[in-house]
Amino acid sequence: MTEKPNERLEQRLLKVISKEVRGKRVSCLRGFLRGLSCIFYVLVQLRLWLHKHRIIRAKTLGCQVISVGNVTVGGTGKTPIVETFSRSLQQKGRKVAILSRGYKSRKTPFWDKVLKKNERLPRVVSDGERLLLNSELAGDEPYMLASNLPEVAVVVDKDRVKAGKYAIRKLGCDTLVLDDGFQYLKLQNRLDIVLVDYTNPFGYGNVLPRGLLREPARNIKRAGFIFITKCPPEGAPELKAKLREMNPHAEISECRHTSKYLQNVYTREQLPLEALNGRKVSAVSGIAVPESFENGLRRLGAEIVHSAQYADHHRYSQQEIIETINQAAESGAEMILTTEKDAVRFPRIERCDLPVIYLRVEIEMLSGSDAFNDWIDRICFR
Repeated sequence: MTEKPNERLEQRLLKVISKEVRGKRVSCLRGFLRGLSCIFYVLVQLRLWLHKHRIIRAKTLGCQVISVGNVTVGGTGKTPIVETFSRSLQQKGRKVAILSRGYKSRKTPFWDKVLKKNERLPRVVSDGERLLLNSELAGDEPYMLASNLPEVAVVVDKDRVKAGKYAIRKLGCDTLVLDDGFQYLKLQNRLDIVLVDYTNPFGYGNVLPRGLLREPARNIKRAGFIFITKCPPEGAPELKAKLREMNPHAEISECRHTSKYLQNVYTREQLPLEALNGRKVSAVSGIAVPESFENGLRRLGAEIVHSAQYADHHRYSQQEIIETINQAAESGAEMILTTEKDAVRFPRIERCDLPVIYLRVEIEMLSGSDAFNDWIDRICFR
């Protein structure tokens, strides 16, 4: 497994934050990170205060704006929620555009920025009719959303005010969904949806860089709707009660990610989930919580004989895939399993000795589905 230096650093820091590693040096490092967290905390709260008192003014675009985001960094299962929400709005008659910053998409060359080339227009991944960009240019999550939502526009730009104006004026959209938008305060008059990961709801209890919180957990009070993701089948009553104390007014839904089917990355052939039962597989993932993916494969009856874990949003090279296939074959694997988010980052290869399959996952609501449908209706018929 080949990792870039920044990916190795990211994984080492995560082990320090989670107290997976111990020792005198590590304790000193955690103390240093705690000091940085205090500075970060003050800056975050100051920014919120400036926006709240309109010292920094937000923009109004004259249409419905919904943000879907987290209070923590890392994987909370946000993309399937964005997909479900956007599809529901589109099916109710809204012309929807998803606005994304395109994390880990190809950057604009430095001299193009200096000369202000290609900076006037945002990147349109999909105009609601056609898929226009690949995953490298768009970013893996915007590309995946555009592929799964053929009638929803997907626009990528760090400046989502500019992206929103473009979606309204050029694509005729009347509803904007901000992907990862809870901390994006430049757009006013919006509804905030926040996702909380049942397995690590408050990011080890500290803001960055000592913990994984983007802002203090109590700021979840800004949310109008809270999804508790990755719940066990019985739900999350204790976490739900705690969130209700933090935010008495928000609707709260417990949900989990449910596997739907398997699909070949290269041939697009679909297979039933039963095809995994009793099979020896290689698990390959570049996501925030690879353990959840691998545990899901085991629950479906697969035996993992080889595993390759990369940093979140890792962009695979052709050589890495070839090496992974060879290592998996040597380990006795019958197929290679990956996530849908990883699949869009897999390069084309000329020869594939093992089938490369991704697991299609969708959201299943365990509670709060009526409240969710009421929310959709209020948005669509406002």
